[in-house]
Amino acid sequence: MEFVIVTGLSGAGKSKAIYAMEDMDFYCVDNIPPSLIPVFYDLCNKSANPRLKRVAIVTDVRVGDIFDEFIDEINKIKEQNIEYKLLFLDAENEVLLRRFKETRRKHPLCQNNITSIESAIVMEREILKPLKEIADYIIDTTHISPAQLKERLSDLFLEDSSSALNITCMSFGFKYGTPADADIQFDVRCLPNPYYIDELKHFTGLDDNVKDYVMKWEQTIGFKERMISLIDYMIPLYCDEGKSQLVIAIGCTGGKHRSVALTQFLYNHLTERGCKATVHHRDIRK
Repeated sequence: MEFVIVTGLSGAGKSKAIYAMEDMDFYCVDNIPPSLIPVFYDLCNKSANPRLKRVAIVTDVRVGDIFDEFIDEINKIKEQNIEYKLLFLDAENEVLLRRFKETRRKHPLCQNNITSIESAIVMEREILKPLKEIADYIIDTTHISPAQLKERLSDLFLEDSSSALNITCMSFGFKYGTPADADIQFDVRCLPNPYYIDELKHFTGLDDNVKDYVMKWEQTIGFKERMISLIDYMIPLYCDEGKSQLVIAIGCTGGKHRSVALTQFLYNHLTERGCKATVHHRDIRK
């Protein structure tokens, strides 16, 4: 059975994640108390109903004080050798605050209107810190749309997930902010920029003319060799440690040219060597 526990910051997109996972034929339950997780797993695992063989549950601070039991329950299911994946949704504080103001919803930690939303977000982040540290998958929704979130989840869960390392190759633009969920980050703003070539600036790194321009330089050739050598060395180390997800981010100024071309190159390299990899160009349409 595939069993996914979803948690994270309020306003980070857990509801949208569950909607997306329902579209992927997961049986989803929202706002379940932590103490019921092992019980619910056992019921689903023993059921002959095929609908209960892919299950996603959400547990977060809405359950109140009993959320403190979450870490204890996680340890219990580990002791019982229950196979599960923990998905953590995150976003920057300023973005979470804006989302609450836009929806005019009350933060679950705002008690009797005494605690401000800003303080509640900081408090919740501290409460969830131990869970983020042990999460199998972390998705930062600060700079991505609901459609892009669904795409990321599809990459992780559309096929039956396994213990294999899932590698996400992500391009981004520094002008739009760095991805908080990146495990490894490369800055390629030091390489020649096709943006300043009039006949290239309106294309992207997925187009042959831009890709050829980026790749032809001696600086790029040297960078590619060193990047591939480092990544090839590190992947087995991550696998030995039991890591489930690895996000490798490559950034340039706008996230449309150099980073896209090199991220696509890295993705092609990883798939050719048999790695389970996906590619995500975060800012290519901006």
